[in-house]
Amino acid sequence: MNLYELKMSLKTVGDQLKETENNIVAKAGDPSVPIEEVQKLKNKKMELQERFNVLKEQHDQLEDEQKASLERSKSKLDGVEDPKAKVTAAKAELIRATIRGRQLSEEAKAALGDRNSTGGEKILPTTMTNELLHEPFVKNPLREVSTYTSVTNLEIPKITFTLGDDDFIADTETAKEIKADGDVVSFGRNKFKVFVPISETILAATDTNLVQTVDQGLESGLAAKEKKVAFAKTPKAGEESLSFYGAGIKEVTAESLYKAIKAAIADLHEDYRENAKIVMRYADYMDIIETLANGNATLYNAQPEQILGKPVVFCDSAVDPVVGDLRYSHFNYDPQMIYDRDKDVKTGVELFVLTAWFDHKIKLKSAFRIAKKK
Repeated sequence: MNLYELKMSLKTVGDQLKETENNIVAKAGDPSVPIEEVQKLKNKKMELQERFNVLKEQHDQLEDEQKASLERSKSKLDGVEDPKAKVTAAKAELIRATIRGRQLSEEAKAALGDRNSTGGEKILPTTMTNELLHEPFVKNPLREVSTYTSVTNLEIPKITFTLGDDDFIADTETAKEIKADGDVVSFGRNKFKVFVPISETILAATDTNLVQTVDQGLESGLAAKEKKVAFAKTPKAGEESLSFYGAGIKEVTAESLYKAIKAAIADLHEDYRENAKIVMRYADYMDIIETLANGNATLYNAQPEQILGKPVVFCDSAVDPVVGDLRYSHFNYDPQMIYDRDKDVKTGVELFVLTAWFDHKIKLKSAFRIAKKK
């Protein structure tokens, strides 16, 4: 019997009980009514009262269960007006729901811009994907200078314009490269996972603390992976084209790193030299300054561009300086990122897991040089 049926039965028995009580009073006050009839009514009242009590107990129990269920399903987003606070609460709900194996509320899905209408796959919502790609916690310096997109099966032309004649490309290296490799860059899908450990303490903490912990972990993982593959000296099999050092970029050598960088800049065609930057380790730059300064402190206060002739991007992963137009370094993520949960069996700590697919392409190798000391 459901709650509605119990309410109807409770009303019916309650009405009968009230009517019986009124009859007892009326007949008890009428001397012409035999006392036996009054006794029968009193017995009937006792029976109805017992029925009413049984129904009332069942009714109250079922009603409490329904209230508790509604309270559990009630989203924490109810009553939250501030858009940023609503997104934070929705992200916290997604994380907790994932770890505890529960469904995400419709309010949270709406706040996060959930793309998944079927409810089958755990696709990371739009809001979280955008933030992961554009608001890194651990910095990958290339994010400020390389090209970043999030398009499935992306294909783009290597050059951004064409002219009527076939010989418009002034740089013969570029012309040869396009002839050899084609004029279209196709991005692949390289799968990797980021694991963020979440303790019970963090899971029970405020929405803000929980979201910050998970966001920082995921952002750090993505940025670290980007740097790792882009500057891998010995890339994994199949990932050679992701690395500046494995993509077949021309190397320029000299007796010192300073002269190698200068020569690499000069070796670029003017189309690329105009927007060229240098990606190098800070330690290598300080070695150059120390050599050039020769006891003179003035150079230590100069901007790197004044010393090397081009803007410098410091990255400790750049073992050999990369010189070139970094707009031709292109990272592309598949927007269909997937989230899930796992458990570290060694520690018992819950893990929030992100599965992502991305690719890094050097759109034109001729736009870059690797500077190396002999």
